[in-house]
Amino acid sequence: MRSIRDLKNQATRLTLLGLIVGAVLISFSGVWVKVAHVSPNVSAFYRVFLGSIVLLAAALYHREVKWPKLRHLLLSVLCGILFALDLWLYHYSVQYIGPGLATIIPNFQVFILAGFGILFLKEPIRLIYLLALPLTLVGLFMIVGVNGSELEPSYRVGVYYGMAAAVFYAAFILSLRKLQADQMGAPPFFVLLLVSLSTAVFLAAEVVHHNDSFQIPDLQSLFSLAALGLFSHSLGWILITNALPKIRTSFSGLILLLEPALAFVWDVLFFQRPTSLVNWLGVVIALAAIYLGMAGKSADADRSPGAVLTHRGLP
Repeated sequence: MRSIRDLKNQATRLTLLGLIVGAVLISFSGVWVKVAHVSPNVSAFYRVFLGSIVLLAAALYHREVKWPKLRHLLLSVLCGILFALDLWLYHYSVQYIGPGLATIIPNFQVFILAGFGILFLKEPIRLIYLLALPLTLVGLFMIVGVNGSELEPSYRVGVYYGMAAAVFYAAFILSLRKLQADQMGAPPFFVLLLVSLSTAVFLAAEVVHHNDSFQIPDLQSLFSLAALGLFSHSLGWILITNALPKIRTSFSGLILLLEPALAFVWDVLFFQRPTSLVNWLGVVIALAAIYLGMAGKSADADRSPGAVLTHRGLP
């Protein structure tokens, strides 16, 4: 008969496997965006729309659907606007600079959250932030080049969009935490469903505003958008959010760096991104600095699972 210790070890291994598989699934997000023959607006919409279907099914299964209070509805709409802007910027950034760098840059949101905590929540200035932020910038310069004037205009725009995505994702995280705090004890799937539906509505409005078509032109695009919405966006983060409370924060943060690291690898393998040894060293330095920033933030947040989330979480 198997001992309780053996069962716990097996459960831990399965949880760890789920976290790794989730990070790998999400690392393909930029790849699916790049190969779908639709505009970034449309791919962002289908990403969230399909995710909303998954969340609706989960909410119905758990019998969590109920009419929200007006305050919570307005907060959900605010979260939806911020997340829609984040996704819009990220998807366009992927088109301009490729899925690798476009996935790394928005993870700088950890420093934006740290700055917000220091300025407005009176959190202490940790030495780890003073070390990690310059290292992150050094890594970024090693990837894109020190002389920005030599870059193609579209490439610079992609970098700026990635940075703006980090700002809006940080604002989204702060708003979502406020919403979840106000709805303490509320059904989790239903809260995320409200935010996801709000995001989908604003992205749909953006598609209409740009006169883009919702039509999926071919099987490759259909497969890519389905993989993006159902596997990378939904299943990947379901596996991750299930695993995070059960694994030590510092360790889970390290594993989650698989997402931006693999996204850069896929960019090189699938899209022949020109990459020198200096670029690779820049990737290592940037990811190491982001990890240091996440470790410091998770300490401030008293081991809150959300503190170690890299960019591109549900909804």
